[in-house]
Amino acid sequence: MEENNDDIIEIEGEEISVEGNDTIKIANEAVATYAGIAVSEVPGVYGMAGGFAGITEALSGKKNLAKGIKVDVGEKSAKIDVNIIVEYGARIPDVAFEIQTRVKKSVENMTGLKVVEVNVHVQGVHAITDKEEKKEENEPDETIDEQV
Repeated sequence: MEENNDDIIEIEGEEISVEGNDTIKIANEAVATYAGIAVSEVPGVYGMAGGFAGITEALSGKKNLAKGIKVDVGEKSAKIDVNIIVEYGARIPDVAFEIQTRVKKSVENMTGLKVVEVNVHVQGVHAITDKEEKKEENEPDETIDEQV
């Protein structure tokens, strides 16, 4: 009797056939999204830089977490380039190290891929402008005064 090594996986109503020796490839955009989530949590990062995400962001109304991230996924490994803008006063080496650590941990935990490189490219520094200072001064405090 012939043994069948094919498995059928059902994902949201669609069947995907996976043969015994086939591998599953994770899309670059999925890895970039995991990396983007990790980068967004690092203190000292003002925002992401680069890419055409601004157009799709404006049309969809959603924030593109993969903006500014380039990913090269192999069979079992990934190389990631992150383009950021740092906040004025942040220590760039500390921010870059924290990004490398968090991105590596996040992507490896979520995908099972071995992250062999996380390159951080600082594209600029964001300094508070006079307009932003005035806006912050004019915003009411969120404290509530209680009257007795």
